[in-house]
Amino acid sequence: QVQLVESGGGLVQAGGSLKLSCAASGRTSSTYTMGWFRQAPGKEREFVASSNRVGVTYYADSVKGRFTISRDNAKNTMYLQMNSLKPDDTAVYYCAAGALTMSSANYWGQGTQVTVSS
Repeated sequence: QVQLVESGGGLVQAGGSLKLSCAASGRTSSTYTMGWFRQAPGKEREFVASSNRVGVTYYADSVKGRFTISRDNAKNTMYLQMNSLKPDDTAVYYCAAGALTMSSANYWGQGTQVTVSS
C-alpha cells in the first residue's frame, strides 16, 4: 500500500502561483510513477502531469509551459509548481501513484482545493 497526502492548495488571484506537495509513504513508493489529476465542479477528473522515477515527465496541453512537476525521491515527495494560474485551473487537485494512465492510478490522495479568482 502507498499513502499519499497533498498540501499547498489555497486561494490565489489569476496570474499568481501556487506550489502543491504530495508526500508519499509505504511500500516502494519512490519507484512508482506519480502524477497529478484535477477535478473541477461538474466536470470529469482530468490528467494534469506525471513523472516517472527517473524524471520523465508528461503534461496536459492545458498546463504546458505553466506547470512544472518534480519529485524528490529521497524525501518521497512530489511537487507541482503552478504559475500563471487561470480561473479555469480551479479544481480539487489529486496526487496519484502507481500504474498511471490518463484516467486512472493505483493510489490516490485525498485532494487539495485550488481556487483561482479572476
